[in-house]
Amino acid sequence: MRGSLGIRGQYLGTGFAERAGMRRGKRRSSGFTMIELMVVVAIIGVLVAIAIPEFAGRQGKAFDARVMQDARNAATAEEAYFDDNSAYFDGDCSAMPGVNLSPDVTCRATATSGASFSIETSHPRASRTCTWTSDSSPNMSCS
Repeated sequence: MRGSLGIRGQYLGTGFAERAGMRRGKRRSSGFTMIELMVVVAIIGVLVAIAIPEFAGRQGKAFDARVMQDARNAATAEEAYFDDNSAYFDGDCSAMPGVNLSPDVTCRATATSGASFSIETSHPRASRTCTWTSDSSPNMSCS
């Protein structure tokens, strides 16, 4: 008689499972358990929660830098316009020759008098608006 011995020394079972080559006990599959997967998802969620505000802050700084750079570029184009036309450009900077604005940046050039001008640039997602004034020092102020 085959099988395992019980507490009282009696054989338990028929022994059929052992003869047929079946495994006894709990078999471990080669995949991950649900708890392991949930822990990994939770860790990824925490990392994403930390990274998204950092990314958004850097993106805001990038828009601010765009606004500042476009103000400088428009001021340079304004000086070149004055050299060609003996007058400063007045109006939307995108119509000024030699100006290529960043996407969604608004720029306005204003001829304040015969010898000076101002450039104002902004972006809807930037935290500041910059003004370049030709007759002040420093020329650019952002607020």
